[in-house]
Amino acid sequence: MGDEPSKTFSDAIMLYNASPKAAKQLIPIVEAIGDLSLGTISAALLKSLGPKLKPKASTDTWWREIVTPATAVINNAHELEGTPLIRVKPYDKFERIAQDKRRGKLSRVERTPADKEWIEAFCRAADPYNAALVRFMFETAARIDQAVSLEPDDLRPHENKVRVKAQKGHPESWITVSPQMMDELLALPPKRPKNRKTGKLMKARVFGYGSSTGYNTRWKTICKRAGIPYLSAHPAGRHGFFTELVVRQGVDPVTAAKAGRWSDPNLPMRIYAHAETDEADIRARFRTNHVQEDPVQTPKSKKSKKE
Repeated sequence: MGDEPSKTFSDAIMLYNASPKAAKQLIPIVEAIGDLSLGTISAALLKSLGPKLKPKASTDTWWREIVTPATAVINNAHELEGTPLIRVKPYDKFERIAQDKRRGKLSRVERTPADKEWIEAFCRAADPYNAALVRFMFETAARIDQAVSLEPDDLRPHENKVRVKAQKGHPESWITVSPQMMDELLALPPKRPKNRKTGKLMKARVFGYGSSTGYNTRWKTICKRAGIPYLSAHPAGRHGFFTELVVRQGVDPVTAAKAGRWSDPNLPMRIYAHAETDEADIRARFRTNHVQEDPVQTPKSKKSKKE
């Protein structure tokens, strides 16, 4: 009968249980390399798809929307059928800088984390739902999707605990909030948002939003009214949380990472901790005059020298 023909990328697609989001990302990939056998697909080939499929995108987008889903398909086939395994080295900083230069846009812009003053200014201009939402994320480091998904049953008032759903590889968990935060959550009458795609009413939610992007327009209006720069949910919440604890209050990174549900404290230190010391102040430290000893001798010392 001979050897079984090598499985192609299209064959591997049929073995992969893709989410709707991943399936959408895989369509142009399978159109480009679907006929190739898995044994001929190299890491360099997957990385080369970025400039072809998304020439104006960043290397981070290439990695997230092309290399990652394609690698998942190939390695899933390896687990099920014993086809070749693939490992891909991430794009390095030189590749990222070169692509940013080609497209004329920086891919990694420094985020501005929220501080207490920004939070208070936002809340003074906001309605109770959005004020509670931004305070909740700033206090707990919850992601926006976790926050807007909260339902009344996710609150345990007598324990000051809130259940946040699983996300980014972390399981569902109950987190402790301050008594003031719990009082603020309980004061919000739950709202049933409308599903934008189906038009049907969803289950009642604490903050009244039906999706993780529904807050954006409202927040821009609130920030404009408050006279503060617009911050999206991630820098207002997760970035603000870690910078507030570690940089401003001096909490050790391990404790802060655990409170924010990071499994590795090195990750938030690298991404979420933002230095707030003025660079000019740092440079000025090198120009500070040292304290000089007084060269003038006292009468006693002069007398001693004469004697």
